[in-house]
Amino acid sequence: MIEFKHVSKRFGRTVALEDVTVTYPRGKIIGLFGPNGAGKSTSLKMIVGLNRPNLGEVTIDGKSPQDSKHQVAYLPEIDYIYPWMTIADAADFLKPFYSDWDEAKFKDLLGFLNLDKRMKIGRISRGQRAKTKLLLNVSRQAPYLLMDEPLSGIDIMTREEIINTLIRDYREGEQTIVISTHEIADVESLIEEVVFIADGRIQLVGNAEDLRHEREASLVNIMKELFKNAN
Repeated sequence: MIEFKHVSKRFGRTVALEDVTVTYPRGKIIGLFGPNGAGKSTSLKMIVGLNRPNLGEVTIDGKSPQDSKHQVAYLPEIDYIYPWMTIADAADFLKPFYSDWDEAKFKDLLGFLNLDKRMKIGRISRGQRAKTKLLLNVSRQAPYLLMDEPLSGIDIMTREEIINTLIRDYREGEQTIVISTHEIADVESLIEEVVFIADGRIQLVGNAEDLRHEREASLVNIMKELFKNAN
């Protein structure tokens, strides 16, 4: 599991996280929900080890993020693949870094996502790039998959393909998926556990189904109510 213990992070005068204590349980699909600037991306970068806390501690199964990089697949919001590469080039570039790369899975998902390994990154659509980023991450057998705004700015058909890929590939009870987004409606049906964050502070944590039952509302409406009150 992933644990934050009294974690605070500042960038100059900007407070990104403030005394965050939260647990992301293993073997679940977890929604990290909040508005833009809430601290979602900073939280994921903490888990990956790209950012370090000013105060507090982040651990993955009791180890530091720096000692757990081989367990984590991270899909950032930004494009990170060189435009001159084909999809096959990008896969060949990444393979040596990850002992859990699954070539059979890669080839299978290529077809499922309607991608061709000869496609050049700089010439494909935004939706195809989003699917390629997903492909390169889920072709690993990493126990932790972190996704930062994976559905942002792409069309509804591509969103459905990405969601279907996650459902198809998810190893229930074995794999932890953390989806950071402010577009809750698209992923609500996937989410088992939820963490709501705003202004760098945890607002609410719980089981998604329990929260829907207790509050008689969807996760979308729960977030609207939370952040209306917070503001």
